Amino acid sequence: MNNNLLLGLVSFGLLFSGYLSGIKFFNEVCAFNESCPYFFGYPACYFGFGMYLVMFIFLIAARMGKASATMLQGVLSVSFLGILFAGYFTVKELATLFDRGFSEYVLGLPTCAYGLVVFVAIFAVAMKLHRKE
Repeated sequence: MNNNLLLGLVSFGLLFSGYLSGIKFFNEVCAFNESCPYFFGYPACYFGFGMYLVMFIFLIAARMGKASATMLQGVLSVSFLGILFAGYFTVKELATLFDRGFSEYVLGLPTCAYGLVVFVAIFAVAMKLHRKE
């Protein structure tokens, strides 16, 4: 397991949250016909995009020779924050999921649940890399 896997996961999260954010920003609707959770008056996907972008910048900086351990610690911190953030919104969607079932969501689960899975995967890979250093 190496930095390429971590960069791939972060890139996937960045692209997915970027797609969700772009749809919301340009079309003023939420992608996949889901409810659109808000945080401090802004769509939650904007904050997810910001967290993935920060982690992406950390990983690119590490590849350019900046303090790799510090950058990895940054990825760990932001991904943990992402777990809390996406986890909060996923828990809020559980009532809808249990009430209406998987068919309520185009992708089978709310998009925040997929964000949560990616944040957990990033945290796990970053933790494993951190332990190796």
